[in-house]
Amino acid sequence: MTHFPVVSSILSAQYLVPLFQVKYNFSRDTTCRLLKAGVNHTYLVTDVDRKYIFRIYCINWRTKQDIAEEIRLLNLLRAHDMPVAYPIADFDNDYMQLLHAPEGLRVGVMFSYAHGEKVLQFPVELHYKVGATMARIHQVTENFKLDRVEYTPSVMVVDSFERIKGYLPVETEEMQWMQQAQDYLLKLYATIDHSKIRHGAVHMDMWFDNMTFENEAINIFDFDFCGNGMLCYDIAYYILQVYSTEKENLDVCREKVAAFLEGYQSVISIAEEEKALLPALGVSMYFFYLGIQCQRYEDYSNVFLNEVYLKRYIKILVKRYADLHELAI
Repeated sequence: MTHFPVVSSILSAQYLVPLFQVKYNFSRDTTCRLLKAGVNHTYLVTDVDRKYIFRIYCINWRTKQDIAEEIRLLNLLRAHDMPVAYPIADFDNDYMQLLHAPEGLRVGVMFSYAHGEKVLQFPVELHYKVGATMARIHQVTENFKLDRVEYTPSVMVVDSFERIKGYLPVETEEMQWMQQAQDYLLKLYATIDHSKIRHGAVHMDMWFDNMTFENEAINIFDFDFCGNGMLCYDIAYYILQVYSTEKENLDVCREKVAAFLEGYQSVISIAEEEKALLPALGVSMYFFYLGIQCQRYEDYSNVFLNEVYLKRYIKILVKRYADLHELAI
């Protein structure tokens, strides 16, 4: 019997266990359960008192080269004692497991477990520590080149806008505003003096959902979107997320952003040229991730993405953020 083609499948956690026992010499008591079927599929693996995370990349999402470069970056950060979840090699010293899923060949990687808990709204003191930690990471990744995506203006706001157009008509009020915002951002990008801006490997997704806290120690994970770009993208994205999680009280939000920036600059200074870009780069990040949601509609975002969602997202998040920072869009 010929099976009908599949866009995406969820691999059985139960049947992954024997693979782990063979490849990593895990015990007979090993367990595995699905944590999240999101952009990638994430499994919690437990071997007696040890925990791991096994990520299975979705098909046609990351190439083996992309994944190898993510692994190379994480190993670099681990070598510099950065608090990141790192990849774990099997007994053949391979990091990647090739899995023959119904839709085609997928890649799985075992990662160390980021102990601690995720916290949506955390105190000022921890924002300071996150800032210092990000700065320490940037000291390692500045001028570090990955054989992965370059986060150019086209990738950030042109390609993304084209994807959004497939799900929200350009005639709508919201998309008319997005068009104006795109024009504004592209003009701004063209004025950047890159000799005054730091570049290197960026995380691009550093926020509360990708970090845990344990006795005030910070653990950072999920470098799936890492690539090459301005280091201030990471700063802008973090600030954007603080504004999103603390939107009920702007005074608290600004206090926490100030603490984060103070923590960052306790390690390394942020040039005035970078500081001036942060609000607009935050809007660019909104463009980018809306584009990702549209790109991954078939196997990720279809449960929530529709015209109502996009309109609300643009008005309540993107436009509000631009207005709060008085961008001339």
